Amino acid sequence: MQTGKKRFWLGVAALVVLGYVLYRSRDLLHLSNFSGSKLWASLRTANPLYILLGVVIIYGCFALRALRWRVFQKNLGKADFWPTYGLTLAGFAAIVALSRVGEFVRPLLLSRRSKVPVADMFGIYVLERLFDFVCIAVIASLGLLLYIPHEPVGAYSSAIQKGARTGGALLAAGVIGVVGFLTYLRFHGTGVTERRLEGWHGQHGWRGSVARIILGFVRGIQTIRSWRDLVQALLISALHWYLIAMVYFLVAHSFQGKLASLSVIDCLLVQSISLVGSVLQLPAVGGGPQAMTFVAYTQVFGVESEAATAAALLLYLVTFASCTIAGLPLLIREGFSFGQLREMAEHEKEELKHEAERGITHDDRGGEA
Repeated sequence: MQTGKKRFWLGVAALVVLGYVLYRSRDLLHLSNFSGSKLWASLRTANPLYILLGVVIIYGCFALRALRWRVFQKNLGKADFWPTYGLTLAGFAAIVALSRVGEFVRPLLLSRRSKVPVADMFGIYVLERLFDFVCIAVIASLGLLLYIPHEPVGAYSSAIQKGARTGGALLAAGVIGVVGFLTYLRFHGTGVTERRLEGWHGQHGWRGSVARIILGFVRGIQTIRSWRDLVQALLISALHWYLIAMVYFLVAHSFQGKLASLSVIDCLLVQSISLVGSVLQLPAVGGGPQAMTFVAYTQVFGVESEAATAAALLLYLVTFASCTIAGLPLLIREGFSFGQLREMAEHEKEELKHEAERGITHDDRGGEA
């Protein structure tokens, strides 16, 4: 009986998540001359094997995230792979269910499991986000540098290509500069940074916020103790984002028409534009990644709005919402309701903010998680 009830509630949760995703994407459908029948035809003709392979690859990407987290955490405490992998899926499922506040759930769950202070885990989380940001910038620069317009060569398309390559070169130079700065900061400048920002700890406004962000990152970057750790993290990050690019390619080629003609380089450009949307989280269109993916397909590659909408929704479901298939049951197994998770995440967010304002280090916190 208990098993039947669990399956029932898991099914209800899955339907709720799917409804939430469609609700967040509702404004993509409010377009002039939009045909619902064409949208359905695009979805119906999509190759399910490509979609299924994309989901399998995405679960492999979550495994790579767990491996990278182990690299970051190994100098702070033991992190077994399978528990870390499971809580990674559960944490991302919490983001799907709770939106932005859910981002605090994963470090909190990992902290409780491994008995590592929460502040250290959030330092790793900030470091992880920075690695992802650098990878996104690399993807964007490659997409711009290698982009070739699909239109016949002419003055207009040549200008677009030239502008894209210029932007890609500038972005690549910026990435190299950021990586060099981070390498110097890790091995020479973390102590100096902490001392210089010490006076901003207790201040309110933008200075206090900037200090908390930077010091959280400094705390995270200190977990990288050797060149080997750095190289491992970079290689895992590169493989992770390469596989996601392959998922973009598979989803595009599951459709017919212009989507099926997109090359890997084209999909890199779509991916970079979509990731910009995930960073901005555009509020007017109910979901940044879906909206920016739609814009990339229609405005850059001339895909019909119905096919672009179908591909954007499938990409969101495959690359992000698919984690709920395993993540929601894992969250339920941890014994937390969504209300409890939201309350815990908001409470921990305030605690970290207050500790940063008081200038507390992890030596003051002790070993409690």
